[in-house]
Amino acid sequence: MTDANAQPLYDTFARADLRFERGEGVWLVTESGDRYLDFAAGIAVNSLGHSHPHLVETLKTQAEKLWHVSNVYEIPGQKRLGQRLVDNTFADKVFFTNSGAEALECAIKTARRYHYVNGSPERFRIITFEGAFHGRTLATIAAGGQVKYLEGFGPKVEGFDQVPFGDEKALKAAIGPETAAILIEPIQGEGGVRSVPDEDLRALRKLCDDEGLLLILDEVQSGVGRTGKFFAHEWSGIQPDIMAVAKGIGGGFPLGACLATAEAAKGMTAGVHGTTFGGNPLAMAVGNAVLDIILGEGFLEHVQKIALFMKQGLASISDRYPGVISEVRGRGLLVGMKSVLPNTALVQALRDEHLLTVGAGDNVVRLLPPLVTTEDEARDALTRIEAAAERLSVPARQKSA
Repeated sequence: MTDANAQPLYDTFARADLRFERGEGVWLVTESGDRYLDFAAGIAVNSLGHSHPHLVETLKTQAEKLWHVSNVYEIPGQKRLGQRLVDNTFADKVFFTNSGAEALECAIKTARRYHYVNGSPERFRIITFEGAFHGRTLATIAAGGQVKYLEGFGPKVEGFDQVPFGDEKALKAAIGPETAAILIEPIQGEGGVRSVPDEDLRALRKLCDDEGLLLILDEVQSGVGRTGKFFAHEWSGIQPDIMAVAKGIGGGFPLGACLATAEAAKGMTAGVHGTTFGGNPLAMAVGNAVLDIILGEGFLEHVQKIALFMKQGLASISDRYPGVISEVRGRGLLVGMKSVLPNTALVQALRDEHLLTVGAGDNVVRLLPPLVTTEDEARDALTRIEAAAERLSVPARQKSA
């Protein structure tokens, strides 16, 4: 027998006391009709906002045809979406998943398998970076290396070597005869919106080439237009060997993908990896609809324009309220405000202004607006951020007085 007052769900989420009934573009509407400007976007998932008409119509049309058949059979939508990803990225091969963590699992297995079929099965270790977040599976929490996610789940999965973020000397020292790859986020999202400088990404590419390593990029949060390029690494001019994608590619529908060059993926032959739900017809229809918009003429330029507008506005607010926001970070519409107060206080103050954001490591608050945000909506958000900063700064001024 269970307690009659007990909740049926796992107690793994510290949820805000908000219940939304519907979404309209960049807005969420509660059951009581209160409207919130959604600059969390489901943690960078709702790339085209809520209830985008093209996505809604596509999903409805597909739902009336076919939902699921499994990968025992051909799925035409997979070939179409896969080809579009190949045509617009470095990749030659795509494996579809349901989530970012699954995309990372595939990426890790692809890298290890590559060295195995090359006659070097001992090369299975992957170098990762402190502050990283790669998912919640046993392998991806080991890759991320954060103690708070590892505690209580038994021995850490073997094969991951962590080095400090931005420490070139430590990185080179970590490379050994068992090293298979380097795994990095171009921008650490959960880790505090910490960007890897373009020159550092270029140096990583050269290091991997020199040492015979594969370069794996985690673009689960930074990809699919979020920085104003299709993928964030394009700003640096490099190409990875393997890349994990999710979040924005489904526009709210669970969808992920692992992309790789033909060379890197040569060990992933029939039977060595699989998925039941991944790449189902519903997901493929929505993914293709998302790319219809993201890859449309002028869309990424729009993201860059709104990002510049936000950056300038946030810099001004930071300058005027240094006791609240000490730094503005990020690229495109993956923005971090480093809070002087506990970031939970800033998140709540913004929520009180009916602006939704999400916290991150290093005491940062993330702004992850839908990529369809207009200049007027961005201006509205800046007004709310300034109001929250003003309110938070008053007690500090009173205390100093």
